[in-house]
Amino acid sequence: MAIKLKSRREIELIRQACQVVAKVLSKLKREAQPGVNTAFLDCIARQMTQEAGAVALFEGVPNPHGGRPFPGAICASINEQLVHGIPSPDVVLKNGDLLSVDFGVKLNGYCGDAAFTVGIGQIHPRHQVLMEVTERMLDIAIENMAPGVKWSQIAGQMEACAKQAGCSVVTDYVGHGIGAEMHEDPKVPNFVSRLLLQEDIVLQEGMVLAVEPMVNLGRAAVRTLKDGWTVVTRDRKYSAHFEHTIAVVAGGCEVLSRLAG
Repeated sequence: MAIKLKSRREIELIRQACQVVAKVLSKLKREAQPGVNTAFLDCIARQMTQEAGAVALFEGVPNPHGGRPFPGAICASINEQLVHGIPSPDVVLKNGDLLSVDFGVKLNGYCGDAAFTVGIGQIHPRHQVLMEVTERMLDIAIENMAPGVKWSQIAGQMEACAKQAGCSVVTDYVGHGIGAEMHEDPKVPNFVSRLLLQEDIVLQEGMVLAVEPMVNLGRAAVRTLKDGWTVVTRDRKYSAHFEHTIAVVAGGCEVLSRLAG
């Protein structure tokens, strides 16, 4: 791994990008109501990004399966869709849906990335638990990140949180370092594996990580749809996704993508 430690100046630049992301996601969360289509949410994100002088990170990303590049500024994933859902005027939110929105920008050469899941209208109590557990896993990371801490210790607590609620942690997708590029070393899993124990990450001041637990109500297995992007749970049970960009600093950490003020 080639982990790039960030200076205080670089962390502040990443924070500026993250604040654009935070403002966009805050607006989209308010606009996500029954009857709204996901292309409308994408349009809002595009306009706000342009007004901020930033560039949307996801649009145009090459398809790992050889298909078309990603067409949206946001990933808008609904219900059994885990991540990489394509915004569309044909996808209309309805009462009882879970919507996960993932969004990132580059501003002045540095990237910010974050995600949330929100219930649309009145949702099933079990789906509310799924959201709360996934967000709680992110909070566990934030509460424990500090220089000298091994990531496996944090990942173990995150995984236990999901399992105690009867949920499954997705293992096919993990968090990542972030800075001048959207995806940098290290890979940041939300679970403990043999590989993590062999090559554990000891947190250091200056690390900036995009931590993003993805949790399924059913089994952990996922697959990609024929569009080459949308990832869904194999058992079609609902999924949730939360993410923050977090800097490791002296004595703890700073959540750069939390809306200031």
